[in-house]
Order: sequence, then C-alpha cells, then structure tokens
Amino acid sequence: MFSGSIPALATPFRDGMIDEAAFRRLVDWQIELGSSALAPCGTTGEASTLSNAEHHRVIELCIEQAAGRVPVIAGCGSNDTRNALLHMNFSKKAGAAAGLCVAPYYNRPSQEGLIAHFSFLAENCDLPIVLYNVPSRTVTDIEDDTVVALAQKYPRNIVAINYASGDLSRVADHRMGLSNDFCQLSGNDELWLPHSAAGGSGCISVTANVAPALCAQFHEAIAANDLVKAREINDRLFPLHYAMFSDASPAPAKYALSKVHDWIEPDVRLPLVNASEASRKAVDAALEHAGLI
Repeated sequence: MFSGSIPALATPFRDGMIDEAAFRRLVDWQIELGSSALAPCGTTGEASTLSNAEHHRVIELCIEQAAGRVPVIAGCGSNDTRNALLHMNFSKKAGAAAGLCVAPYYNRPSQEGLIAHFSFLAENCDLPIVLYNVPSRTVTDIEDDTVVALAQKYPRNIVAINYASGDLSRVADHRMGLSNDFCQLSGNDELWLPHSAAGGSGCISVTANVAPALCAQFHEAIAANDLVKAREINDRLFPLHYAMFSDASPAPAKYALSKVHDWIEPDVRLPLVNASEASRKAVDAALEHAGLI
C-alpha cells in the first residue's frame, strides 16, 4: 500500500507558533525531491506538544499542500483511545490516505488492551491504520502475535506497520503470519537497508526531512536490486541517521533543516530544548559527509 521514502515531517515553529508558510514550503520541497508519501504529526512532528486544534491544522495543511500528489499518512496516535479516534475522524474527513497510530503511551496497556484499543479504532472509523510500534518511547511493545491478530481481524482497516523496535527478525515473523499485502515500513533509518532485504517496502524516515532526494534515490536503488548503489548512498547517509538522534529528537533534525533552509527555524517546544553544541557539531559533520552543505 505504501512504499519508498516517507518523511516523518517536522513541524516548523516560529515565535512559539506553527510556521504555516515554512511547513507548506517543506511539503512542496519533499514532493519535488521524490518523497513518495508524507507523515505529519508523528514523533518527529512533535505531536505530543500540539493542541488538538494545532494537530488538526498541521494535518489539514499537509493534505492541502500535497494536493493529491502523494498520499498523506496522518499521525493519529494518542494515549487516549477516544482522542485517537477524534484524530482519525478528522484525518479521514480531511482526505488522509491512512492514520499512523502509535501504541498508547504512558498507560502501558496489556496486549489485550492493545487489541481492544486498535479494534475500537478500526470499528469506528474506516480510515486505514498504520500501526506504529516504537517501544523505546511508548514502553509498550505491540507484539508479533498482536499485530497478526489485528491484521487478520481487520484486513481492510489495519494495513501496515511502522516498525521501530530495532529487531529485524520480526519483519519475517510478520510475513509468516500475514500475506504479502500487509505493508511493513521501517521506522529506523539506519536499518532501512536490511529491513528492505527482510521484506520491508520503505521507511518512515527522520533523515528524509533533510535529505529527501538521497533517501528517494536510496529506495529506488533497493527496488531495482542495485545493492552497489544502495550501499553507496547508505554510506553517505549513515552518519546523518545517527546524528538525527544525537540529542532529544527532533531537535537535531530541526537544526539540520535550519542549516539546509534559511526559512526554517531550529526551534522545538518544551519540554524539548534546541540541539546542544555537541549535537550541532555531529549534524554539521554528517551533513557535510552526505554532501548536503
């Protein structure tokens, strides 16, 4: 259903407010340089610091500016099931292709609770769901059996997973339990290459915020089975993958964007603070290594 380089879009701020003009320019730049879909209001989009009104406005802006050129996978996650449904209903009405739904954070639901949560969403909104499993942030892991049970129960609703646990063996585990129609996306840039080899179809990428053309070319090389070219591009991007997490994300990504574009500020919202000096140095070196500055 989805493939290629899908940037987990940062949300630009200026003077504490969403910078709508910069966000629109970011969307255009991403599409022009080959991104195959867009994912606003995820972790990198600082969804956890946005009010519901701001959250919905960012999704609306993204869909408006994309104007059907690429699909939009709208961040719809919440630790409150009914609030997640609110995001899904809005995103469906706005024209999103799918909702990116993270495992409820902080609450630490059981696997039974996760099944109940995602079942409620699937039964009350027909927007396709991309499960988002990032246990390093949510604490709760959507286990393989849970993913399989949900996708088998709601094959038209639960269509993909964005997987950011770092355990590549689980790509095969999902394939063993589900058809090849179930879309698996890497949520870790540094594992994009082996994830693809294991059966993944693309990546919801932090690095693509600042290197959309290289990330799109990387996917094209993988899809063409040109491993020599894929490894060459991967080597250029690899330091940047790690530099994006050299401080609390997305502060390094926003700093990198501000280095690439003078119309984007590096600002994040509290409780995050701007990238540290050490992080900025790591990002600068990685951008130079990739040939982006």
